[in-house]
Amino acid sequence: MRTLRALVAAALLCLVPVLPAHAADLTYDFEDGTTQGWGPRGGDVSVAVTTDAAHAGTSSLLTTGRTATWHGASIAAPFVKGVTYRVTAYARLVTGQPASTIALTVQRTPTGGETTYERVAAATVTDGEWVRLAGTYLFTADSTDLQLYAESSDATSQYYLDDIVFSPQGDPTREPISTDFEDGTAQDWSPRAAATLESSTAAAHGGARSLAVTGRSATWDGPAMNVLGRMGKGDKYALSVWVRLGPDTAAGRLGLSIERRTGGTPSYERIVPPTDVPAGQWVQLAGTYTLAYDVDFLSVYLESDSGTFPFYLDDFAMTYIAPKPIQTDIPALKDKVPFTMGSALTRPDTLGVHGELLARHFNGITPGNELKWDATEPREGEFAFADGDHLVDFGVQHGMTVRGHTLVWHSQTPAWVFEGADKETLLRRVENHVRALVTRYKDKIAAWDVVNEVIDENQPDGLRRSKWYEIAGLDYIRTAFRVAHEADPDAKLFINDYNTEFPRKREALYALVKQLKAEGVPIDGVGHQLHLNIEQPPASYVEDTIERFATLGVDQQVTELDVSIYTDFVSSYPSISPELLAEQGHRYKALFDVFRRQASKLSSVTVWGESDDVSWLNTWPIPRLNAPLLFDHDLQAKPAYWAVADPSKLPPLVRKLEAPAGTVSVDGKRDLQWDLLPDAPLDRVGNVSAGFQARSAATGMYVLAEVNDTTVGAGDKVTFTVDGTAHTVTRAGGPKAAVKRTATGYRVEALVKKGVDVDVTVRDGSTATSWTGKVTAVPAVKLTSAAHRTPVVDGVAEPVWRAAPDIRTATWIQGTSGATARVRSLWSGSTLYVLAHVTDPTLSEESPNPWEQDSVEIFVDPGNGKTKGYTDDDGQYRVSFTGRVTVGGTFDAAGVKDNVTAVAKTVPGGYVVEAAIKLPTITLAEGTLLGFDVQVNDATGAARTGAVTWNDATGRTYLDTSHWGVLRLAD
Repeated sequence: MRTLRALVAAALLCLVPVLPAHAADLTYDFEDGTTQGWGPRGGDVSVAVTTDAAHAGTSSLLTTGRTATWHGASIAAPFVKGVTYRVTAYARLVTGQPASTIALTVQRTPTGGETTYERVAAATVTDGEWVRLAGTYLFTADSTDLQLYAESSDATSQYYLDDIVFSPQGDPTREPISTDFEDGTAQDWSPRAAATLESSTAAAHGGARSLAVTGRSATWDGPAMNVLGRMGKGDKYALSVWVRLGPDTAAGRLGLSIERRTGGTPSYERIVPPTDVPAGQWVQLAGTYTLAYDVDFLSVYLESDSGTFPFYLDDFAMTYIAPKPIQTDIPALKDKVPFTMGSALTRPDTLGVHGELLARHFNGITPGNELKWDATEPREGEFAFADGDHLVDFGVQHGMTVRGHTLVWHSQTPAWVFEGADKETLLRRVENHVRALVTRYKDKIAAWDVVNEVIDENQPDGLRRSKWYEIAGLDYIRTAFRVAHEADPDAKLFINDYNTEFPRKREALYALVKQLKAEGVPIDGVGHQLHLNIEQPPASYVEDTIERFATLGVDQQVTELDVSIYTDFVSSYPSISPELLAEQGHRYKALFDVFRRQASKLSSVTVWGESDDVSWLNTWPIPRLNAPLLFDHDLQAKPAYWAVADPSKLPPLVRKLEAPAGTVSVDGKRDLQWDLLPDAPLDRVGNVSAGFQARSAATGMYVLAEVNDTTVGAGDKVTFTVDGTAHTVTRAGGPKAAVKRTATGYRVEALVKKGVDVDVTVRDGSTATSWTGKVTAVPAVKLTSAAHRTPVVDGVAEPVWRAAPDIRTATWIQGTSGATARVRSLWSGSTLYVLAHVTDPTLSEESPNPWEQDSVEIFVDPGNGKTKGYTDDDGQYRVSFTGRVTVGGTFDAAGVKDNVTAVAKTVPGGYVVEAAIKLPTITLAEGTLLGFDVQVNDATGAARTGAVTWNDATGRTYLDTSHWGVLRLAD
């Protein structure tokens, strides 16, 4: 028989909350016939020992006479401040009582504060079986009147309690938590509100059981686990859970979040953002979390972003991640560059090894979110500066330059800012907000991103149509800069934007800055975000941008640099290869070569996070393994780090290039064949750079080098080395080669032997730049033309279409037979017209997915960039046989979604699609080359059973433009 085992009195009185190793559990089993210290809570409540029911043994504690939900059995809780307790109990309703939620709750009164009520554990209980209640409890503030009591959601429920155990924990912050629900209980999970949690055998990820969640009252209502005391401040934890939609739920999104409270004020942080959970599938939600605050409440919970659908969860795990020490035997980045080396950060990044890494390598910081409007002024006139103060003070204490990000932005701005706002009201709110922030951090924040992302190069005037602009025009920008300058005349004031390395956006921002400076607006500098990927855009684009804005006499800073290992928005790697990290390292080298050359025009370079584990790209645009920064997930140096600190330690890079079949005249002229693809860049060294291409032919391999070198010297030469055989061409020419002078240097064409291993080295005296890699022969790039005519878009192939050549889809990417199309193209003004006559006797739109319906997809790249990914004006335009139009491309296709109009008509044996696609980002003219392809999707019932393209054989036409054909605009 179990007996009452009391905690030693010394533990209750100890000033230091560390329990001895022999500290015992406190168990209440009621087998001695007494209530063992438990008494009634509520005027008419009765608490008594009974032998009518028992979880184990012969006795339990019966509670009756309740008339309010908070009535029940209560005990003076023997909890010690700073010690975490595991609390378990078993509950069962008296026969005939309706099911209700029974909870164990702590009441305490902090010294100088108000009484609080903190739920420890809860579960749905019936009269049919004993249900386990379990949770952890910790309090850290001096408190009096500690009581633990049982309460019920039903005000009159009568219930039994048994086997109540308080277990003091040694160091619970290092102990893993796992729940698999195989014991038939909720295993420490409890509802946040009205949700019902029940063990279920209807579905399981592992084993035979999961936890079914039903009856949710809101998106945030669902299962929660109290983890107070199980996480240490500054410690990092891996959390994982498997989820599945409930029955009769076709679609839903679920995420994993943390609720924390300090002084009763709640905050919510996402560990895993809401993620698609396809019907019938288990999906893992996995992420990491670092506790950065002192808290008096901490809970992990699951939520949806919309709806209250039922779901299952299974196999939850939370594990402490022991940090690796940072490397102290490598150079500090800030000592290796001629400008401020900055990092974005959040509060957790200031703690532990993350804080050590920041202090060692960076002399500049940018708070990532803590100074944005929603964080600093969530309600008008109510400012919150605690997190901002913490980060700014961290920078000041470590002698770092602090950048303020950001005062005015179209995103993360509370709704109240625009509610009922005319121009005068909005500008007053701007002035109040800007003045409050800049004044608070005067002499601490050296530079501010005053306005952020105000450019939309797809608009005629290049300006984003945000609510700011719609209400106040440019005056919101003028006001923000004026007030910021008045509040701190010594702070440098920046306008900040992304994609400034692309020519259209570059010129739109340039025009705005030039205009505002001419008006006397106090703009000191331009911030270039530079969220790039491992391949695009070329480093030369970045250099062109810096040189362009230098003509305005403004300071420039790189403000948000990272380099994604992905070139599209949907791919995901299970692991990252050393070769990919090496490629990323060389990409960083090319960028920092630019930054060093432009150091006189560039005062700071900030990476958007110190290490891969804290990067926003781990969850955007989708959750996936990414590695975009200089230090890895364990804060260890990567090739990207060495690209900045010491490029000589980079691993060798072997590039890859395709050589399509083709024949050119070796005469130094740039044939049309070369214009079908962009040149592969050779990085600039000194004042020399180049581009390279190859074509495979029966007689050998044609090669092209476009050299940028304006100074003519005897040492100027290009050497093509193929499988060990060198072929050198000077400016004077060479065997089977031709050279022609160009406006920026010279062009080399040559015919060399076929081969795979290729090195191209361009020399200018003692300076050299090179490309080394493997060249693969591939089929020719298909070329067709569009006639200069204007059709009527009505689904009828009128005679005007006969002026255009006919092409056919014959490259199968799914299946080997099925629907195909004959396609023609016309152009007029800024519009491309496409006519597709599809042979397909059986038509279907049964699938909810448009790409699995009978349809034609038209792919257009106005710049013919042939990139592994989509740029903002590349489009995927899909037209079903009924005329339904869907658009893809970049992440949200915002730049192209309104470009297309189309008509479809069924005809005997198939259907006709006629489409008009506006191309506003370029000027259409005879000779213009467009990246172009067409795909026909063949549906049988609700499935796609075939797909065929004109040129692209990769099956990745919807992800990247690199293997599309080419459409030439003719007369």
